[in-house]
Amino acid sequence: MIFRNRVEAGRKLAEAMQDRSYKDGVVLAIPRGGVVVGAQVARSLKTPLDLVIPRKIGAPHNPEAAVGAVAQDGTTIFNHQVLSILGIGKEDLQGVVEEQVEEIHRRMKMYRGREDYPSYDNKQVILVDDGIATGYTVLAALRSVKNMFKLKELILAIPVAPPDTLNMLRTEVDRVVCLLTPPDFYAVGQFYVDFPQTTDEEVISLLRESDGIHHPEA
Repeated sequence: MIFRNRVEAGRKLAEAMQDRSYKDGVVLAIPRGGVVVGAQVARSLKTPLDLVIPRKIGAPHNPEAAVGAVAQDGTTIFNHQVLSILGIGKEDLQGVVEEQVEEIHRRMKMYRGREDYPSYDNKQVILVDDGIATGYTVLAALRSVKNMFKLKELILAIPVAPPDTLNMLRTEVDRVVCLLTPPDFYAVGQFYVDFPQTTDEEVISLLRESDGIHHPEA
């Protein structure tokens, strides 16, 4: 299976989730591409749409080399194997982590109009992205959500992820919904015909169109 685009992926994902009620549900989508998928899921399941924003942590002298991820509450995940290979300690990354948390707060305000959340205690949180590769940013997002709220249920819903990554993430959630787990996985975009960059404007527009909790004023 290859998805035509993120909209189709979101619709198919929602179809796979119709087997239960989500009256206490809320979709937390990861910008930017995950918001296109998440908007379809939220619309179909009749839940609010909101965001969670993890960010990759790059090596100090090579920002493209991912060594971990951080979420808005400071929840940080490190790839200790990569740190060892690069000869980097966690203390060497403190400045990079702080920069990424600041960027998360900036994006939260830009996309949603504010940084704080309503209470999602006792909610069914459905965390959505357009696909997963290594899983570090999603792992940071999942742990962040669990740190912030006492959830009724935490569901990870994604169109595609490699089997090993998905197995690693299963232990973090109550339920996983994943449409594709291909053994030959190189990149998320490999499983989409049309996989353009999602813009900030699209993210803001989708939040405004939804029954989102917070969003910037038009």
